[in-house]
Amino acid sequence: MATTHKGFSHVGLSTLDLDKTRAFYEGVLGFKAVIADTIKIQEGGRIRHVFFDTGRDQLIAFMEPRGIPGVPVEFDAGINRGLGVPAAFYHFAFEAGTEAGLADKRDELRAKGVEVTDIVDHVWSKSIYFKDPNGMSLEYCCLVRNFTADDASMQERFTLPLAALGLGNRDSAEITAAQSVRDRPKS
Repeated sequence: MATTHKGFSHVGLSTLDLDKTRAFYEGVLGFKAVIADTIKIQEGGRIRHVFFDTGRDQLIAFMEPRGIPGVPVEFDAGINRGLGVPAAFYHFAFEAGTEAGLADKRDELRAKGVEVTDIVDHVWSKSIYFKDPNGMSLEYCCLVRNFTADDASMQERFTLPLAALGLGNRDSAEITAAQSVRDRPKS
């Protein structure tokens, strides 16, 4: 039997503040909430749960635990800090469609008070980077060319400074500068 890949159904994440998360994903990013429910846990507590449509029937879901035995009251929902790894390691990228769409999204996010990098050119794609209220690393991205067979061949393509991995609390200008260095082809 042949398998057909159809993309993600959904990505499931956690939050400690579902109201703030919902306000960001609906009000700032413009994703429509399609399912919202409360799950009662038999042993005690509840989970508030919301799914957002990010496009093409691909969803992102957030769960907020409340009073569940064995689940910490406080934890780092941003993933990277909790694991002690650089901000770039775990992130989620949304499709911007076109370069013009990417620039529009950058301007829209900035107008809504979100700290966003300048557009970073990766040669095969362009991206902007920002964080959600949970500290989750997010990206909008668009492809700028078709992939080639050479793209899938593992090879050293560039050098990047450690700072480009998003360590510490740096502003978007520093992130953009570091990522621009990263994306210059090696000579």
